[in-house]
Amino acid sequence: MDSVKDVLGKMGKRFGEAARKTENTAGNFWQHLKTGPSIADAAMGRVSQITKVIAEGGYEKIFHQTFDVLPEEKLKKPFACYLSTSAGPVMGVLYLSNVKLAFCSDNPLAYKVGDKNEWSYYKVAIPRAQLRSVNPSTSRTNTAEKYIQVVSVDNHEFWFMGFVYYDSAVKHLQEALQEARILQA
Repeated sequence: MDSVKDVLGKMGKRFGEAARKTENTAGNFWQHLKTGPSIADAAMGRVSQITKVIAEGGYEKIFHQTFDVLPEEKLKKPFACYLSTSAGPVMGVLYLSNVKLAFCSDNPLAYKVGDKNEWSYYKVAIPRAQLRSVNPSTSRTNTAEKYIQVVSVDNHEFWFMGFVYYDSAVKHLQEALQEARILQA
């Protein structure tokens, strides 16, 4: 009887943990959709981005096509998120490799050159050795709004938000920072 109770107790804990993770991910995904200018645009952007990933052969290939990549460089994790800019949040993917942290917008953004409109993807690349800090934070007025501030050694700040897998992103980015510090020591 005791062994049955133990098994049921362990299963209950596992189900509880799975339910908590599912609820957390659902909340993060909802926040991800609400971060953009419209929920419908954000949802279509995610569908389009996933379609691109499948058509291009995965995140690793997109990463190699989008950024200058060293021969030994490997993608560790991609994270769907937004980069906060003065023009508002930009939807894209934050790539973590064994060499750099890089962001690329899902769509090209318009900018003016003289009287003409030009289009370009919004990209940021920071070598891991140039990372000073990775700081998770939460909005005081809305705890569902979670951010990750990345600061480079030259004091450039990058604010990422709307992560579908926020806890995983925090964990992997902080590990990358620690690994970079160990390699520099």
